[in-house]
Amino acid sequence: MKATKKLGIWMDHSIAYLMEFTSNKFVINTIESKFILNENGQNLIWPENFIRTIDQQLLITYYNKISEIIKDYKLVILFGPNNAKIELFDVLSEDERFVKIKVEFKNTEKMNENQKYDFVKLYKST
Repeated sequence: MKATKKLGIWMDHSIAYLMEFTSNKFVINTIESKFILNENGQNLIWPENFIRTIDQQLLITYYNKISEIIKDYKLVILFGPNNAKIELFDVLSEDERFVKIKVEFKNTEKMNENQKYDFVKLYKST
């Protein structure tokens, strides 16, 4: 019986840490977003609607990069501290290529590398 390809992704709006479920030590790959908010969430030079459009385009590019990797897996667990995982899930839900991929998400806090590894390892065993 062939093992199911599984992937754990800790993510927020700025970076995603991708960890394939394997019996070996996890290799963590990263995808960085160019989405950046300043302290008050605005850019004073450009009109707000222009900034919002740019931010949306940057997030879509970020989510598309992650999606290209996800398409090769059967089970994906998205976890992290904010709504980025839900926004990515919404993007995946609109694309037929992801219909047969089981995607789950869990709310977690910020984590260091060992905590991410432990989360995926624990999730793998369930």
